[in-house]
Amino acid sequence: MPSAEQIAENLALVKGHMAEAATAAGRPPEDVRLVAVSKAHPAGTAEAALTAGHRLFGENRVQEGEAKWPGLKEAFPDARLHLIGPLQRNKARAALELFDVIETVDRPRLAAHLARLMDETGRRPDCLIQVNTGAEPQKAGILPKDADAFIAECRDGIGLPVRGLMCIPPADEEPALHFALLAEIAERNGLAELSMGMSADYQTAIRFGATLVRVGTAVFGPREG
Repeated sequence: MPSAEQIAENLALVKGHMAEAATAAGRPPEDVRLVAVSKAHPAGTAEAALTAGHRLFGENRVQEGEAKWPGLKEAFPDARLHLIGPLQRNKARAALELFDVIETVDRPRLAAHLARLMDETGRRPDCLIQVNTGAEPQKAGILPKDADAFIAECRDGIGLPVRGLMCIPPADEEPALHFALLAEIAERNGLAELSMGMSADYQTAIRFGATLVRVGTAVFGPREG
């Protein structure tokens, strides 16, 4: 686990690079926010980032979020937590209770289930639709050819609070092509939020319009599990 000082330095470095990339793209730096990905790191790691002033985090699993974040949110009430990993329907209620944004709405049954739970509980965290831009069979996400219809059904048909899109490009392909595709889908559907870009490619993602970048390793070091 890196020291609190190292985490604070890493945060400042990443945010500096983000600002440079935004400025180079002709965008205000404040238009891009850093989701610090604390998955597979202990609560103390996230706490060090919180103490350094950062407030926006991402977790992959509901169970890990439940184990780590209630105490952190109590200590830092303005902290905001994004679910950035796959969501199973049996964890949807717990996800609504804990997370402020669900970035991985990726299939009709999950979307319908979330909409019912939102009506039942009154909790309505913002949602992003995950698009499988590389059409990878092993990866979650709606296919690009189906994205427009799925967005319309989620937003207009069942009333999900859809704010944008997210993607994870194939590891062996040029990410810029996938970022451009996601931005194009978002633009034609009037969606403002684009969650794309990770430690290795977040500056490229900013060039293509990312409003959220999900960075873990560059902030917290290699994952511990």
